[in-house]
Amino acid sequence: MSTVYLNGEYIPKEEARISPDDRGFLLADGIYEVTPFYDGVPFGMDRHMARLLRGLCWMRIDYDTSGLEAMHRRLIDENGLAGAPTSMVYLQITRGAAPRTHYFPEGPVEPTVYAYAKAWSRPSEERWNQGFTAATVPDRRWGRVDIKTICLLPNAMGFQDAREAGADDAILVRDGVALEGAHQNFWGVFGGTVVTHPTTNHILPGITREIVLELARGEGLPVAERPIYTEDLRHAEELFFTGTTGEVKPVVEVDGRAVGEGVVGPVTRQLAAAFQARVDATCRAAATVAG
Repeated sequence: MSTVYLNGEYIPKEEARISPDDRGFLLADGIYEVTPFYDGVPFGMDRHMARLLRGLCWMRIDYDTSGLEAMHRRLIDENGLAGAPTSMVYLQITRGAAPRTHYFPEGPVEPTVYAYAKAWSRPSEERWNQGFTAATVPDRRWGRVDIKTICLLPNAMGFQDAREAGADDAILVRDGVALEGAHQNFWGVFGGTVVTHPTTNHILPGITREIVLELARGEGLPVAERPIYTEDLRHAEELFFTGTTGEVKPVVEVDGRAVGEGVVGPVTRQLAAAFQARVDATCRAAATVAG
């Protein structure tokens, strides 16, 4: 029986109850964040919490985030995940329960805060080395994709379209630009340069994306933040996604067409190794502090 966090309490998941008047349930009026843990150590926690706070401020949800790191750690411990190689905490904050209106509640309302922890698994080394397939699908999302809201229906529909096309993942396309995946950021390698879409309101500023950008520059790789057009995809030497639980995920086929030579490329491998090294360094630093 897993333990979850709900409005200040740690309770069995089976006992968690949320009002049917909650604006998250009725209007998708909420925000979420997913923070990874490696061997019980949070990775990029400060960055995840900073993005969460930025979203809360933009949405005008008044909530004190100062206790969230301790809550994350406790959920990992209470669910027996401190020794898990890979785990995560999902956190969701909505505006709270109030009469359904298309404007904010007129009186004070306590936000609904819900979180749970679970393990997640990387693909096997063999599966990763095979690479993954993707299909391009229309981007039907709203105009503030940079805010990590719980309104994910367009993402889910895009992912489903890709799955029905026989692909492992989706690449969301708007106005001829391959923006990002249904739940991950999107990258390409062109002429040896690592390319990803610039930070705008049309993509989520991914934490893994931010770290991989730093790593790529640290590895001495040429980097460009610019749009990737759909006609560019057939000329890409490599393509890959980045995300919290996807880490660095190679794409070897798009819409049935091989990417480059149809195998996981050297730049993707280099960045995946650099990312793993950053994770390992974070865990070693945490062990040193604990010791």
